[in-house]
Amino acid sequence: MRPDLESTPKLGFGCMRLPLLDPADQQSIDIPQLEQMVDAFLEGGGTYFDTAFVYHEGASEKALGQALVARHPRESFTIATKCLAWAIGSAEEAKSNLGTSLERLGTDYVDFYLLHNVGGARTAKFDEYGMWDFVREQKATGRIRNWGFSMHDGPETLDALLTAHPDADFVQLQVNYLDWDDPVVQARRCMEVAARHGKPVVVMGPARGGRLVELPEQVAAILRQANPEASLASWAYRFCYQLPGVLTVLSGMSTIGQVRQNVADFRAAEPFSPAERQAFDRAVDELRGMASIPCTNCRYCVKGCPQGVVIPEIMGLLNLELMTGNRDFAKGLYSWQAAPGPASKCVSCGACEAMCPQGIDIVHQLEAAAEHFE
Repeated sequence: MRPDLESTPKLGFGCMRLPLLDPADQQSIDIPQLEQMVDAFLEGGGTYFDTAFVYHEGASEKALGQALVARHPRESFTIATKCLAWAIGSAEEAKSNLGTSLERLGTDYVDFYLLHNVGGARTAKFDEYGMWDFVREQKATGRIRNWGFSMHDGPETLDALLTAHPDADFVQLQVNYLDWDDPVVQARRCMEVAARHGKPVVVMGPARGGRLVELPEQVAAILRQANPEASLASWAYRFCYQLPGVLTVLSGMSTIGQVRQNVADFRAAEPFSPAERQAFDRAVDELRGMASIPCTNCRYCVKGCPQGVVIPEIMGLLNLELMTGNRDFAKGLYSWQAAPGPASKCVSCGACEAMCPQGIDIVHQLEAAAEHFE
């Protein structure tokens, strides 16, 4: 069975931030509220639920089993879950995740199974553990209907993975209008690679972790003037709904109010009118104009860095902080995106600046990043 682009509704329910009874306890999911959310989503025409073995410390799958699987006909919805093999100590344990997920969910198959967050050094664990062959075998048994992978990496990595594994049924990528032409994320080019390989895309991060719902006022005003009735979130989702090759667009939902708003926006969604498109393009230009570091991700600086500092990623996060005005958000991303080579490893040798075609004062910017994010 291959994913059907036509029959899968374009709004997907992300289950990484479910409502909690105790904010300090990730496992204390509010099941009665989740039941209301699930029901409202299904009634609104949604079918795709996205969870993972590790979400809510394992409780997300159990909660979905209670609120969804136990209460609705199995053919009325689809479930995606994931295996984070690179964070697991052995092949046996990684492969056992699927059985545990099925038990938690209370089903004998999942519609979509993902090898979670491949790319970079993480891919080696999936290779070492034989996870690619494992998902193929499990698809043959019927425990998996479709298999694919998620990644936060560039188009070259995506192309290499799809070339090595041409039978993947789909991919999950970070796509949103802020990252569309971003020199580090390169969402547009990633979508083009997926299209070239004929793979449908599940979109994650369509609102950039909520940042495209909290736009600077001068940007938000452009969109509000063009369509006073449209929520800022709806602009972000409509951008993704319209992209060719999209299977579904995930929205992480935490309240019944968010579900109702997302469903209403989804059901009313239309392609941008010419006037809306013009306003949208102006808003994006305004937002991008707030970034001040002209990094193009050429990566010459990385080749010359003796400390392995991930300079382009750090420059991108400094720009993200400027564009969103939200240091805490950028700092949260920095905690893992810059982990292989944080700014504080810089020894001010200047090799990066000598290599930078844009003439960026990289050493100074790294000092700022260390101060802001570390």
